[in-house]
Amino acid sequence: MPYSYDDQNIFAKILRGEIPNNTVIETDHTLAFADIHPQAPTHVLVIPKGAYVTYEHFAAEASDAEILDFTRTVAKICAGAGITQDNGARYISNAGPHGVQEVPHFHLHILAGRTMGRMVAPEA
Repeated sequence: MPYSYDDQNIFAKILRGEIPNNTVIETDHTLAFADIHPQAPTHVLVIPKGAYVTYEHFAAEASDAEILDFTRTVAKICAGAGITQDNGARYISNAGPHGVQEVPHFHLHILAGRTMGRMVAPEA
């Protein structure tokens, strides 16, 4: 499936330094920053520096180095935030219109610090 990347999206602008962010961790391939509208006490957005639209796009086309760096960065954020098996977290990546993706750049939300409730309400 071909992907069309919009280099004017807000995360592309953040990566270019056009929009400031509250950086949590930055590596060669990944940027993680605090969400400006947090939905939990810990709410971090993790984005690859490459031009990937969705998780499946990233998984299919990113280099091994990018994938490893992104994954290890998520682990470092969780360790730094005190996220454990006992207290847990929610990891969310929305994709496309049905997934209600608002920014067309792959990003992972890490939410923790409170009980999240059901992820998707059951159909009535």
